[in-house]
Amino acid sequence: MNAFEIRVEVAPELALFVPQARRAGATALGVDGVSTLGHVVESLGVPLTEVGTLLVDGRAVPVSHIPAAGESVTVRPVARPQRIPGAPLRFLLDVHLGTLARRMRLLGVDTAYESTDIGDPALAARSAAEQRVMLSRDRGLLRRRELWAGAYVYSTDPEEQLRDVLDRFAPELLPWTRCTACNGLLRKATKEEVADQLRHGTRQSYDVFAQCLSCGRAYWKGAHHEQLVAIVERALAEFAG
Repeated sequence: MNAFEIRVEVAPELALFVPQARRAGATALGVDGVSTLGHVVESLGVPLTEVGTLLVDGRAVPVSHIPAAGESVTVRPVARPQRIPGAPLRFLLDVHLGTLARRMRLLGVDTAYESTDIGDPALAARSAAEQRVMLSRDRGLLRRRELWAGAYVYSTDPEEQLRDVLDRFAPELLPWTRCTACNGLLRKATKEEVADQLRHGTRQSYDVFAQCLSCGRAYWKGAHHEQLVAIVERALAEFAG
């Protein structure tokens, strides 16, 4: 089928995904009359995980819409906070987001993390099996159809990454309730219960402990506690409630 043209305007929030020439207002784009609008948007480089409303000549349409000649398309970003229906809000992070994973767990957000590169098919399958929102900077991974849900991580800075995730999804924050190593839940523990993990100085200096119900790791208010408190307090001040 012969190609014809539509005009596409991508919201400024999504401009980083498209070529420079398409970042300033509506531009012409050839389409084949067969491909869906979702496919067309993805062909421009925009993951559908980042797309909110699609407008055609001012009216909202689904990603399955087949563009017709002369239509004007506006691609808007996901509205915030984004709601993920159908399952409790929980996340899966790829191998490149370890620091973000630990900070999310510190805040009590259910966060699975793959510390090795298991490959996109396996990550997508786990997202679907466990109904977790896949967080990644890999656009190819976010295009996989078997994902339960997904979101692009826009920054390379862990602090900005955390702020963006909390702003986008507004998860419930329950600091100090999860193991930062494995995501398991924590319980209060006595010094005797975790004694085999404590050096002499720690046994002498600390009396309050917690332990992971999954991996058994012990926690106490050690040398880095003030840094962790600062992360928690910033998040609670900006996003709690």
